Amino acid sequence: MLEVIATSVDDAIAIERYGGMRIELSSALSEMGITPSYALIKNVVDIVKLPVHVLIRPHSKSFVYSEHDMQVMKEDIEIAKKLGADGIVVGVLDEHNGIDEEKLKKLLSYADDMDVTFHRAIDITEDPVKSVETLLKYPQIKRIVTAGGKGKVTDNLSVIKKMVEAAKGKITIMLGGGLNKDNLQLAMERTGAREVHFGTGVRDNYHYTGEIKEELMKACLLAYKKSTGRN
Repeated sequence: MLEVIATSVDDAIAIERYGGMRIELSSALSEMGITPSYALIKNVVDIVKLPVHVLIRPHSKSFVYSEHDMQVMKEDIEIAKKLGADGIVVGVLDEHNGIDEEKLKKLLSYADDMDVTFHRAIDITEDPVKSVETLLKYPQIKRIVTAGGKGKVTDNLSVIKKMVEAAKGKITIMLGGGLNKDNLQLAMERTGAREVHFGTGVRDNYHYTGEIKEELMKACLLAYKKSTGRN
């Protein structure tokens, strides 16, 4: 699975046209993403046929959320569900940068049967491998997007490999953070991960303001297929 971040309807159309397999829909890519607007969710879901997973993140200050934040996230999940999104992307930490399981349980209860991804909040935790073991308690969580800690995927290949092993095939570890056409194949082969997540790596000048480029998407797809043995 090759997932790409969209921050506009045009992004979503380009991702589908150029061979992307799933969309993470968000706004403010420069801030690691926040929840997109009602209208953006509605228009993307209506226009593309790809699975659309909506980022649920009320602000970019941290991954520690107040009760008011939790109410906003609850309503955002309900909106995404109502508008026909296939999944949500969430993550919540406590004041010690551990996974806040009580608040996570609440978010999962709002999601019902939606597909759930735990996002890169896991990279802030002290031990991402142990955090994977914690998330195994929650079968609603289907995947974790991670760079294996601070920095980029390529800085943390050995940690990510341990995360893949800790996941025991019950949760998919999805590579995300600094991936591009030149390092994707190496990262997949060194870690054993089989899902990948792109933000700036498929955009013009590798910048969050760049347009999604067909040639970069095709190059990433080729590297992905070589790593997975797909035709």
